[in-house]
Amino acid sequence: MNVVLNILVGVQMLTALAMIGLILIQHGKGADMGAAFGSGSAGSLFGASGSANFLSRTTGVLAAVFFACTLLLAYFSHARPTGGGSLLERATVGAPAPAPAASGPASQIPSGNAPAAAPGANAPASAPAAPASGAAQIPTK
Repeated sequence: MNVVLNILVGVQMLTALAMIGLILIQHGKGADMGAAFGSGSAGSLFGASGSANFLSRTTGVLAAVFFACTLLLAYFSHARPTGGGSLLERATVGAPAPAPAASGPASQIPSGNAPAAAPGANAPASAPAAPASGAAQIPTK
């Protein structure tokens, strides 16, 4: 199933890039006015009006392929079972539990919410205080 999805995404990206290129190559409606006064477009690769038909038909075919790939990708992604309804719901379900407090040197670093140690306690005097986290960072008026 993943191979089919990868192929569909690849085809969709290639058709999108090809459509962008073909749309940028095509002339606008105002370009026909210059051809009426002899701008020399009759000597082009596709003839006087052949390029408009060829490019517009190719763009239409590529648009249909792009639309079909989009529908198939939507169908296959909806048909594939997922763990939860949304990405946020799956993230909260699979979130790891908070780690227990360690008894090593890292547990002696004071946090922004913990009360300050009394002078003369076991805390080293030169240890910098950790920045406050969460709601303690929001300034009050």
